[in-house]
This record gives sequence, C-alpha cells and structure tokens, in this order.
Amino acid sequence: MGGRWIDVWEPEDEAFWREKGERIAKRNLAFSVLSEHIGFSVWSLWSVMVLFMGPEYGVDAAGKFFLIGTATFVGALIRIPYTFVVARFGGRNWTVFSALLLLLPTGFAYAVMEPGTSYSTFVLVAVLTGVGGGNFASSMTNINAFFPLRKKGWALGLNAGGGNIGVPVVQLVGLLVIGTAGALHPRIVLGVYLPLIIVAAVCSALFMDNLTPVKNDTGAFREAVRARHTWIMAFLYIGTFGSFIGYSFAFGLVLQTQFGRTPLQAASLTFIGPLLGSLIRPFGGSLADRHGGARITLATFAAMSAATGIVIWASVIESLAVFLVGFIALFVLSGLGNGSTFKMIPAIFLAQGHRKGLAGETAEAYGRRLSGASMGLIGAIGGLGGLGINLAFRQSFQTVGSGTGAFVAFLAFYAACMAVTWAVYLRRPPVVPDTAESAEEPETRPGYAKV
Repeated sequence: MGGRWIDVWEPEDEAFWREKGERIAKRNLAFSVLSEHIGFSVWSLWSVMVLFMGPEYGVDAAGKFFLIGTATFVGALIRIPYTFVVARFGGRNWTVFSALLLLLPTGFAYAVMEPGTSYSTFVLVAVLTGVGGGNFASSMTNINAFFPLRKKGWALGLNAGGGNIGVPVVQLVGLLVIGTAGALHPRIVLGVYLPLIIVAAVCSALFMDNLTPVKNDTGAFREAVRARHTWIMAFLYIGTFGSFIGYSFAFGLVLQTQFGRTPLQAASLTFIGPLLGSLIRPFGGSLADRHGGARITLATFAAMSAATGIVIWASVIESLAVFLVGFIALFVLSGLGNGSTFKMIPAIFLAQGHRKGLAGETAEAYGRRLSGASMGLIGAIGGLGGLGINLAFRQSFQTVGSGTGAFVAFLAFYAACMAVTWAVYLRRPPVVPDTAESAEEPETRPGYAKV
C-alpha cells in the first residue's frame, strides 16, 4: 500500500475537475500511455522476431503463425486478472510492477534468439511476452477512473491509441535493424527495449498516483458477467481490436508468405498499418463523444467490409499494390472502431443505471462500477480475436496457400458485427400509441445516454 495515494477523487464535479482533477488526470494519462506503449511493443515482439527467423531456424510459416498466436492468446487471457489489480495495489504501484515484469520476456528472448534454439523454447518465450498484453487492461481500468464520463471517449482513446503505437514502433525498430545490421541480429531490437522498460517503470513511480476510492467490486464483476451488453460489446470488440492486433501481428508474415517479400521488404511495409490505426484511435473516441459510439461503430464495420472485399480481390489477382491499399484501410478503420466501441461501454452502463430508476451521481456511480468491471473481460475477449485471425491465416495458408480463405471468413464476421450493432444499439423501438415518452426520439428520452 506504499506510494502516492489520492483519497478524494470526484471527476464529475466540475469545480473539482477544473481546479485540480484535470491536471492530475492528464499527468497520469501521459505516463500510463508510456508504460502501456512499451507493453504493447513487448507483446508484439514476435511479429518482428519471425522476420529474423530465416531457413536456418528450421521454422515454417505455420510454426511462425503459431508463435504469434501464442503471444496473442496469453496476452488476451491475462487481461482479466490485470483488470482487478489496479484496485488492489493502486494504479501507480501496479504500473511500476507491470513495467518491470516486461524485463522477463525481453531478457529471455535476448538470451535464446539464435539458430539452433529448440522450437519449444521459442514457444515458451512467446508465452512470456503475453504479459505485455495485460498492461492494456490495467491501464484502461486505471484511466477510466480518473476521467469524467464526458471525457472518457477522448481519454480512453488516447490511452489505448498511445499504447497501440507500441506495435508499429517495435516494427520500425526491427526495420532499422534489418536495414542497417541485417537480418542476423535480432538481439539489437531486444537490447533497445531493455533500458526503455526501466525508464517507463521509473517515470511511473515518480509521476503517477493511486486512487483510494477505486475498489474491487466482485459484485460488480458478477453483475457485468451476467449483463448481456458485456458480451455484446466483447463480440464487437473482437471485430475492432481483434482485427487490429491480429493483423498487426500477422501483416509482415503474410507479406513474406503470400507475396514473397524479403525480411527487409516486409519490415519496410509492416509498420504502416499499425501506425495509422494507432494514431486514429483517439479520433474514433472523439467522434463517438460527439456523434455516439454506435453510429461510428456501425459505419466502421461497413467500411471494414468494403476494405476486406478489396483485399480478397487483390489476393485473387495477386496485386500487392491493391492488397496494401485494402489492408492498410483495415488498420485505419479498426483503429477508429477501437475508439468508438470503448466509448460505448461507460455510456451503455450509465443508460442501464437510468433504466433501473437511478439518477444523478447514483447512476454515474453505477455506470462506473459496471463499465470498469466489464472492460477487462471485453478487452480479453477482443484480444482473443487476434488469436482467431492468426489461426485463420495459419489454416488458410496450410490448405490453399494464401490468406484468401481467411479474409472471406473475416468479411462474414464484419457483416455479423454490423447487424448486431444496428439491432441492439441503433434500431428504434416501436412507437406505442398514447404513450408520450415512447414517441420521443431516443436521444430526448429521460435517462438516455448517447451510446
């Protein structure tokens, strides 16, 4: 329980927020982004390491996809316990610990990354890198508590987007190493990150705070698990974040396997999509703040379906240029959708509080409880979507020699996401005669929260 603790935190109080809350929240957001950024880089290490693994490593394309999928799977599952540790140990304290924990997978990878290492050892190290994926859940839970509802879309989008940028940054580092030292020196990438991990931990210790009012609420978690909206939003987050992280991990390997790119050629293209998708995530949250997350999410899935169609066509005609246009569009759109879907979560549970007859601070407290409890579960299931994408690619390359079959499956899934978003969050309820409230537009009904 050591460290910097703030005993009173009332972000919905405008005077409190203006006088001191905003400054403290933004400072914690900045250093949360730094630590989460490094976590994402470590989580996605294998998207870079596989580019260094030439024939001398004795690992085929299916084996490389399995390494990537292993890291994705562990990183997704570990998000569930990471959701609860913030309340138990404090957001600042856990950020320090979780940052230092990244030394374990990075150090082990540095020790074993050479030809002759057994495949089982690589799998073990891929398991360890999954801890980087957990940082997202603890960071989002922590930042969710710092900001008022009207700022959550922007804050959560910026926090997640800054973390997501860790993916293209580590891929850029890999590109620089391959372009200068060659594809025989993966340890240089790992050597760059070891001191950065320490810097992130030290900055978190010096500049972040713990919030005493944030408590674990097992009742809230049980209620969130029972709530159908938790599972609906998890399904939608598979389509947005699952796509982003799955494509980020697999992009370079797809370019090598399907289009015969060299490690340098693949690395020179791999970072572009994740970078654009990460940068645009806060914009998706901001759009959702203004226009409603459900509207932005529906438009995003429609556009992702169109982009997937372009990718399928490019795969059939074997055009790398068209393939890149469609694939990079998928990254940008998934980034937008990441921001809009996460904005929906607190608004949905606030609306649920109003429908239960709650009002004012009571409804807001209910919304914070349920949204905080559900975020870890939603984030974990969304991360598992990345595993599904890598397994789909692995199966598609094994059976037909390209990723076309996988993209057809993704297209069907995006269509399902569109249908669910419209049916649950946008479809107008039937008007009941002689009932004034039911005849109003949803946005004007008492207790409505813009989802």
